[in-house]
Amino acid sequence: MRRILLASLLVATASIAGAASTPKEELMVAPAGARHFTISSIAGKHGDIWSWTTPDGKVAYRMSMTLRGWVTETDELVTLAPDKRPSAIAIRGFTDSGDATENFDVDAGGVAHWKTAVDSGSAPFADRRYSTYGGPWLASEMDVNALVAAGAKGIDLLPSGHASIKIGQPVEVDGPQGKKTIKLAFITGYGFSPSPVWLDSDNHFFGNAGVISLLPEGYESNGPKLKDLQDKATAAMVRDVAHDFLKPANRSATLVDNVLMFDSVAGKYLPDRAVLIANGKVAAVGAAGSLKAPAGTTIIDGKGKTLLPGLWDSHQHVGDDWSLLQNVATGMTNYRSPGSLIEDALSIYKRRAAGDLLAPDGKISVIIDRKDPLAAQGALTVSSAAEAVAAVDKIKAAGLWGAKFYTSMNPAWIAPAAGEAHKLGLHVHGHVPAGMRPLDAVRAGYDEVTHINFIMMQAMPQEVVDKANTAARLEGPAKYGKDVDLDSPAMKAFYAELSKRGTIIDPTLTVWEPLMTSDGSALSPEYAPFADVAPPAVVRGWKISGYPLFGGLTRDDFRKSFVKMVQLVGRLHQAGVRIVAGTDGYGLELVRELELYQQAGLTNAESLQTATIIPARMTGMDGGVGSIAPGKTADIILVDGDVSKDLTNLRHVRTVFLDGYRLDGNALRQASGLSGMPR
Repeated sequence: MRRILLASLLVATASIAGAASTPKEELMVAPAGARHFTISSIAGKHGDIWSWTTPDGKVAYRMSMTLRGWVTETDELVTLAPDKRPSAIAIRGFTDSGDATENFDVDAGGVAHWKTAVDSGSAPFADRRYSTYGGPWLASEMDVNALVAAGAKGIDLLPSGHASIKIGQPVEVDGPQGKKTIKLAFITGYGFSPSPVWLDSDNHFFGNAGVISLLPEGYESNGPKLKDLQDKATAAMVRDVAHDFLKPANRSATLVDNVLMFDSVAGKYLPDRAVLIANGKVAAVGAAGSLKAPAGTTIIDGKGKTLLPGLWDSHQHVGDDWSLLQNVATGMTNYRSPGSLIEDALSIYKRRAAGDLLAPDGKISVIIDRKDPLAAQGALTVSSAAEAVAAVDKIKAAGLWGAKFYTSMNPAWIAPAAGEAHKLGLHVHGHVPAGMRPLDAVRAGYDEVTHINFIMMQAMPQEVVDKANTAARLEGPAKYGKDVDLDSPAMKAFYAELSKRGTIIDPTLTVWEPLMTSDGSALSPEYAPFADVAPPAVVRGWKISGYPLFGGLTRDDFRKSFVKMVQLVGRLHQAGVRIVAGTDGYGLELVRELELYQQAGLTNAESLQTATIIPARMTGMDGGVGSIAPGKTADIILVDGDVSKDLTNLRHVRTVFLDGYRLDGNALRQASGLSGMPR
């Protein structure tokens, strides 16, 4: 359903919309009087979607969105069969993932045929319903309304899957048409977890709410209220899951014996070790067979397995309870969120401490951006240096860890705001504002630069730097990156200064790999290992045709530029610059991120340190986590296989120790929407 639209509305993601592959004038224009929905967040309006009925009885949709400088333009024309199911769908335009062209039709023999930029197929239409790959988000209303009509039996989907809806609590909202009573519902079958949607009093689609909301024009101000209500309903579901796992019996003493252990501080794998976990802590570490287990201890034979500190994702925009549960299932016990809503952050901390949320532990930053149509969704938006300083004060008053500046910030405001943050003990990081190069941002006070494309901006032409709050922040590196001399005197001096200043880099290579290298023919390496254990609709959404080509460039040109991005990480590491591993995605991408670091020239152990001890030190949490040592919190994972020989074994999580709770990997995966262990 709209490439898992509902999930995308819940979480602040790295969704990157692209340059136009279909000229805007070729798309439909909404007539006067068309139904009008808006796409918005607390930072302002980001786009519009219209719907109307054409003179020949077809249903039309038109979507136009500019999100943080990235542009999406699509339209959709739907022909309805007598039973009101779409019998033909035509989608055109472009999205963050490339060409949006999609066609679906049912022939005279009752066989459905579909073709998108990433797949094609045919199957008997029977009583099934086609789930589109993309298209304007509002068109999902047809699926929602059909699910309501189907009741408890739900609907079988094409190309595959089954979906259903459960209707819950009513609430009153106000807008230009007066007060309306709407209802919260949850849909299953399109994603890893139940997805919230709002229905009107007749149980028809009303809208979606989240970090980004899709609501009827004039009702945008209700978005935060609706998000809060659906978050509370989700929290109630996840609370039951947390209580099921966080039982006293799962916190009894555990001895893992005869295991290969990763010493993250030394950067070495130690064979034949024994680790005793008790009362939530590492009680003792010794040679295999040397530790005596107290009565009642659970003993695990670690032969053929690897014991490691729990993994960190240093670019995980936390906020969705189900995603946090899945993070634990994939071995993540800690995170750094580079931008979450303050209320979401405080809720996570409170519920986790109470045992009502099964989630990793970590530190959270809040985004600050200039008030502008290109401002980041979910940001504290400011209009002056004084307001930027006040936003920093607000973050500190909330008890959070850092301030993250974004691409539309006025460069002149960075130094005073960063100075205030440092005075208050906050970490300063972020995207590099348009008009600045990364070294300018570091000299103005950045402790860390986010995303490798902004590091590549040091070598970009000035016209790219000046437009870095638009699509130029990807298109510049995609166009010019392949030709950058990473070993030029200027670049070497750049690395050296970053190292001298202790600057940290958060590359998120796995954000750029599918966008720059994919052509729609196969799943990107980030997601391929999960293809057999994720819901079919999710897997289909992972297939993308890649960022739209432009200016005569080829996909091979883009791939060469991505190789340079990978090599740039290696140059930074060689110069002594600290790297922290982050995904800016589900978190499932983390192991691939580490694989790419190996390709960049880091060793197996050095790559793993970027997801263990280095982020623990960055956040000041290394006294309790990040390594396996007596007295430290038992945030530890046990995986099948020898990780020293192959980092991909990190995906084979057998047991997660979270705050000392012994959690079964298979049970965690099932609870988080994965049907088994990934490849």
